[in-house]
Amino acid sequence: MATVHRGFVEAGSDIILTNSFGGNRYRLNFHDSGDRVAEINGAAAKVARAVAAGAGRPVIVAGSMGPTGEVLAPLGACQPADAQAAFAEQAAALKAGGVDVAWIETMFSEDELAAAVGGAEAAGLPYVMTMTFDSSGRTMMGITPEAAIGIVKRHGWRPVAFGANCGIGPAQLLDSILGLTGAAEPGAVIVAKGNCGMPRLGADMQPVYDGTPAIMADYACLARDAGARIIGGCCGTTAGHVAAMAEALASRPRGMRPDHALIEARLGPIKVATAAPDGGPAPATRERRRRRSS
Repeated sequence: MATVHRGFVEAGSDIILTNSFGGNRYRLNFHDSGDRVAEINGAAAKVARAVAAGAGRPVIVAGSMGPTGEVLAPLGACQPADAQAAFAEQAAALKAGGVDVAWIETMFSEDELAAAVGGAEAAGLPYVMTMTFDSSGRTMMGITPEAAIGIVKRHGWRPVAFGANCGIGPAQLLDSILGLTGAAEPGAVIVAKGNCGMPRLGADMQPVYDGTPAIMADYACLARDAGARIIGGCCGTTAGHVAAMAEALASRPRGMRPDHALIEARLGPIKVATAAPDGGPAPATRERRRRRSS
């Protein structure tokens, strides 16, 4: 894992995430390792910390905290207090291993986001939060980017940054960023962390993502122009992609805030699933046009 971290640092990353996305007790229970939260998260943090210490420049170590995979009550069996305790356990282990900040990511629901924030706060860690918006422009639980900003304000949370990650590719991610930056307070730090395209199975039956370094470079600059201040890649992103992104951000001048037409011209169509006239499954997709100014 140190080799992977080092590759990203050498490519220009100023923030590296620990290899602990599924490190809470609920996810580790699937591997009969629910009692190893402290060990696994502590080790992940120490590996990333050592790489950052040898970088020769400031590199932030962020402790990745993904969802529990449970549905919280009253819709599911997992109690919010139990979820918060699991996140607090993970956050404490990451802090002990040397992370600078908790990186809460790929969140879908307000309740689980609240549990994760509570866990980070219990451990005394500052935190970044990102939610995942799909082809409907909402999280799996129906939250829009604009509503997500409202959730942060309503709870009075004070994240270091807030944004979007994962999703179905860079074009759709940028659509979410337009929503987030349009609704956020001036000066808010917005995170854009999009997938490197979409995966397909390669000849060796391993996933191969179709986003090229050139595509991710265009995405990075469009994200910056849309108002994102922390820009990175999620699934499928390699050090080669990050190097292209860093070079583009350093060399290309800032542009105007992009609209959907420009995003689609650079990255392909922004699509949203639509229901069939009879209410059945969507037969196809159509280009998305939000009812808001971009």
